[in-house]
Amino acid sequence: MIEPILLTTARVSTFDGERALTGASGFFFERDDRLFLVTSRHVVIDKPTKHYPSRLEIELHTDGANLTRSIGLSVLLYRDGKSIWRQGRDEGGDIDVAVIELERTALPPQVALRCFTPAHLQGTLEDVEVGTPLLVVGFPLGFHDALHHLPVVRQAAIASSFGLRFQGQGFFLTDARTHRGTSGAPVVMRAPDLEGGLPWKLLGVHSSRMDMGSRDLKQDESLGLNCAWYADILMTLTAPGVAPRAAAGLVPIADGDP
Repeated sequence: MIEPILLTTARVSTFDGERALTGASGFFFERDDRLFLVTSRHVVIDKPTKHYPSRLEIELHTDGANLTRSIGLSVLLYRDGKSIWRQGRDEGGDIDVAVIELERTALPPQVALRCFTPAHLQGTLEDVEVGTPLLVVGFPLGFHDALHHLPVVRQAAIASSFGLRFQGQGFFLTDARTHRGTSGAPVVMRAPDLEGGLPWKLLGVHSSRMDMGSRDLKQDESLGLNCAWYADILMTLTAPGVAPRAAAGLVPIADGDP
């Protein structure tokens, strides 16, 4: 039987029209019967690298009994010249998380996926200790089970105080070996007491590797540390409507033209 955590995460490919650009990871979040795809903001737009895709493709299973069957779902990133994703910022600046609402009518009738929900978010930061074992579920360098269209997992651990925003930013650090293509992957902690058949707490959204600009590339290995943005921002970004001021000082914003 397939572990449900593997069905929460989909391979994401970015395109400029028909021209393939990059690969990444994304996962599904459900709230009040609404379905969202969550990934990193820099997957959908990244001005420093002039990365301006016009659409995404996500791979979906069409038969829960036969995981070799899948289709690609194309998701346009702009409508009437305006971006369709939601992103946020707080007092520390922009947050590297993007949320896209998916129309359920566009999904295959027998689509096989699992969703995180608000019940999977960690309520109290102080209850998670430094060194806690984690998993990062994604598609490093696009690598995956190409026959069954499933992600792989990397072991990780919390590398900074979970109760303190690292250097005042909206993320914590993980200690894990990661690669390009993992951006947007869920960072999860085992939670056996959770009901519903998905016993994992969603703690964060993997964003990027953390390194020292002064590191000697010949003498020093990379730190092996990564940024994971706190997943509780999803409660703001998936709230109905766009409130002028939301919980925890976070404000959803709709990005305009790049």
